[in-house]
Amino acid sequence: MNLQNSHHDKLKALLENPKLPMEDKLKVQEAILRHATFIQQLHEIKGDFEFVINTIEMDLIFDSPNDFLYRQKGQIKLENTIIEEFLPILVLATLDDHIQSQNLTIGSKTCFSGIRFESGIRASKPGAGIQIREKDQDFALSRELFIQSSHYHDFRESLTLASNIAYLVAECKTNLDKTMFQEAAATAVDIKSAVPGAKYYLLCEWLDMTPISTSTTAIDEIIILRKARRLPSDIRGQFNTYQGRQKHRQFYTDYLTVHPFAVDTFSRFIMHIYNLITEHNEENVLSKGYF
Repeated sequence: MNLQNSHHDKLKALLENPKLPMEDKLKVQEAILRHATFIQQLHEIKGDFEFVINTIEMDLIFDSPNDFLYRQKGQIKLENTIIEEFLPILVLATLDDHIQSQNLTIGSKTCFSGIRFESGIRASKPGAGIQIREKDQDFALSRELFIQSSHYHDFRESLTLASNIAYLVAECKTNLDKTMFQEAAATAVDIKSAVPGAKYYLLCEWLDMTPISTSTTAIDEIIILRKARRLPSDIRGQFNTYQGRQKHRQFYTDYLTVHPFAVDTFSRFIMHIYNLITEHNEENVLSKGYF
């Protein structure tokens, strides 16, 4: 199965960014080489995920003598794209047989989220002018979808469109604040309007808001990968300059060390996928005694 290299693409785009300071270009090139090794090790089930995340966060961004990377990291999205690449590899390593047997694909995908027609009575378009709305998903468990539309039963003068239908979607965030939560809740509604049985999960490294029950939303669950809060804004404000970052480097390194990615948070996400794939399996239903 071909998996997208979201993080590699972000690093390559960053390297070509004309605003990137010259001193940082060499570090970005080194990060690209480290990333290639990381992906190879992951496929061999020997990769150190924590090491690569912290290398990007500390060595490339935090230690830069320029402020461009730190101040723009939210827009550049170097950190969460590592998780985007890691998830499909992790899922394949544990559930590959189930996924392959059901003709499913996993990873970053552009997926179907709505449909409409633009055909008029006097100016009828082929296929009734069918159009589909799509959305890029950080992670999706999906299948290819082909839609053909025509005004005729033999499908002459038809229009065929291709997309992907998502059965499970996960959005990856570095920090989750209230605005992001509200946006995710709206996205979950859109996804489930298009595919009522779909599942929507929100994965974040750090929590940056007061927890709100997901039961009032279409979000199935929020998983906090480091089981920790984001550092307060007054502390983060001291990192805005190179001098400030160097002064507080040990403090920030210690914070990352004390709050590593929790294995059981990833295991929980894997179990959500497993339960969805096997929920209509007759053998599974009979062993549980309910469905």
